[in-house]
Amino acid sequence: MDRSQQEKNVGNKPKQPVRNEWTKNFSEWFDKILDETEIVDFRYPLKGAGVWRPFGFKIRKYVYEILRALHDQTGHDEALFPLLIPEGEFLKEAQHIEGFEAQVYWVTRGGLDELEIPLVLRPTSETSIYPMYHIWVRSHADLPLKLYQVVSTFRYETKHTRPLLRVRELTSFKEAHTVHASYEELAEQVKEAVEIYSTFFDELGVPYLISRRPEWDKFAGSEYSIAFDTILPDGRTLQIGTVHNLGTNFAKAFDIKFETVDGKSEYAYQSCYGISERCIAAAIIVHGDDHGLVLPPKIAPHQVVIVPILFANVDQAINKATDELLNELKREKIRVIVDRSEKKPGAKFYYWEKRGVPVRAEIGPKDLENDTITLVRRDTLEREVVQRSEATSRITDLLVRLTQSIKQRETDYIQSHVHRVESIEAAKEIIEQRLGVVELHWCGQETCGRSLENELTGAVLGTPEDLQHSQDGEGICFACGNQSTTLMRFARTY
Repeated sequence: MDRSQQEKNVGNKPKQPVRNEWTKNFSEWFDKILDETEIVDFRYPLKGAGVWRPFGFKIRKYVYEILRALHDQTGHDEALFPLLIPEGEFLKEAQHIEGFEAQVYWVTRGGLDELEIPLVLRPTSETSIYPMYHIWVRSHADLPLKLYQVVSTFRYETKHTRPLLRVRELTSFKEAHTVHASYEELAEQVKEAVEIYSTFFDELGVPYLISRRPEWDKFAGSEYSIAFDTILPDGRTLQIGTVHNLGTNFAKAFDIKFETVDGKSEYAYQSCYGISERCIAAAIIVHGDDHGLVLPPKIAPHQVVIVPILFANVDQAINKATDELLNELKREKIRVIVDRSEKKPGAKFYYWEKRGVPVRAEIGPKDLENDTITLVRRDTLEREVVQRSEATSRITDLLVRLTQSIKQRETDYIQSHVHRVESIEAAKEIIEQRLGVVELHWCGQETCGRSLENELTGAVLGTPEDLQHSQDGEGICFACGNQSTTLMRFARTY
């Protein structure tokens, strides 16, 4: 489409994104977008392992800057622990091993020699970190201890692998591990972790449900687990973060004790919480549309692209106007790029729309004549013409409004895909058709919970951690017919 046609269509662009392919052919859409926008390349000759390409790595960088800042601001310190875990340390916590033994990669040879002690590539780092906590924690004065790291972890995933969603090498695993002097402090830390993750996903505009996993589906070795899930376009849920109250289970396994104020020796209380590159996948997926990526400004490698539309008799003046806007935006700390390639304008628009640049600024002969700049916001593709003198302030405003708009859109989406049902038949239909999450009344008994899980052929997500009122859980258990005390969430999952 040439510039004159573009201008005729001003005001005719849809206010909502076009999402036919995004909704109906989500799996194909996702794979195509990762490839065509050069985010990751999973053609590496090892199943379940891929390469972050420069554009994708920049998205990763800005996502994890948000996550690191939230931890730093709440008294966490970043550290780095070894990748290899001696077999003896790994076997110390029996419940933990039971949860990971089928997913472990073992290192049994060094060079030409068989190792006396086999080593594990960390599937997660409790058994790597806690031997050091045993050394470091001596007194109540050493507590609380709040460390985190961003590392690769390895799990022998036997199911069908998918880029960013189900992999054998998690390249961006953020895990935090804390130690406390009392259960009360630990409980507060768990609340803080939930708040950190809530703020993080709010910043990304990724909607979520917070659920307490049932006893039979919690993290091995924990007192209880809290999970964050989002709903993808195909109606299945994706777990995007977890928080675990470990009580003293790991402290007893690794002998992590401290001297109290009155001189007694007690086991410490611990928590851990983790997020992987699934958080990036979620941001890519939930905001996308048929045109490609729609990146929230905070994580976009380029927040603005300027496209000069050159004509022989005015190209010098257009380049000058382009440079002026470029410098103004840079002074405002806005990440901006100019497309000076030889592609036709329509090809440039298509290229940057697919890569999800939040705002496009076009400067052509008509803009030059009228002392204007044409702005296009990526989420709705709506166009507007503004005075050049107002362009920078208008772009800044657009970035804010776009952030708010895509966040609200996805919040509305997830709310419309959580169904409080009144019959088991309605729940089955929703899950079978992948229409989202169902909430059923549940008495709290494990036998009933497992029975419902089996009957619905959907995975259990857990009980809503964010119920506003206790009476929301009151009703009749769908399994046994007794009085229910809470709700249980079920869905098809990744």
